[in-house]
Amino acid sequence: MTPALVLAAHGTRSPAGERTLADLAETVRRARPGRRVELTYLEISSPLLAEVLPVVRGPVVVVPLLLAGGYHAHIDLPEVIAEHRPDAVVAGWLGPHRLLTSALTRKLARAGLRGTDAVLLGAAGSSDPAALADVRAAAHQLAVRLARPVTAAFASAGTPTIEEAMERLRSTPAARIAIASYVLAPGFFHDRLASSGAELVSDPLGADPDVAALIWHRYDEALRRDHTAPAPRPAHREHPAPVPQVAHRDHAAPSTQPLHRRHA
Repeated sequence: MTPALVLAAHGTRSPAGERTLADLAETVRRARPGRRVELTYLEISSPLLAEVLPVVRGPVVVVPLLLAGGYHAHIDLPEVIAEHRPDAVVAGWLGPHRLLTSALTRKLARAGLRGTDAVLLGAAGSSDPAALADVRAAAHQLAVRLARPVTAAFASAGTPTIEEAMERLRSTPAARIAIASYVLAPGFFHDRLASSGAELVSDPLGADPDVAALIWHRYDEALRRDHTAPAPRPAHREHPAPVPQVAHRDHAAPSTQPLHRRHA
């Protein structure tokens, strides 16, 4: 039986954000017709991952719709899966990856990026140093693609902040500042980027075909890992099952989703 794909997004209070994620899920479905694809959320929006996992029959692969690691990837998601579907295969978060770089490049071009613009990669932020490193790796990949420096900057936790990075760039000869939005959907963090005062802010990654392709790549990657993993030793009943760990991805590229739950 082909495993169902369950997408696990953070959740948002933005109706436009929910519509964008629904559009992304539909783009994922169209990429592999006939496959079961469920869009769920860790909090705020519905349906919740905790509600969907128990009712999906057969094998399941959960792909986090998170651009980088952090609290949701390392704590929230494994806890939900351990409680509601411990047999699920858990894929790694999306970024960094060259497919995200391609999507970011297209979004900037559509927004009107010029050859003389200074570029920031604007992300949500995290208190997890590894998540911030994921974003900086994504900024490096974008810099290579654009053949110009790209600085990772953060709307929430993490340094430099968007404001600090823009202040530094204002002291350079760059005529304009462009922000590549390293978020999946409209909401609190994209609003922060849009109100930063930059001359150009790209749209969220959204339902881009390369984002959908990356989701299936993480799905396939997780299944390959699961099929090649050694069989676990039988566990004694009195010992609780371990909390599932989110898979590490290939480092071809890392969005961050925030650690802070209240803003979405």
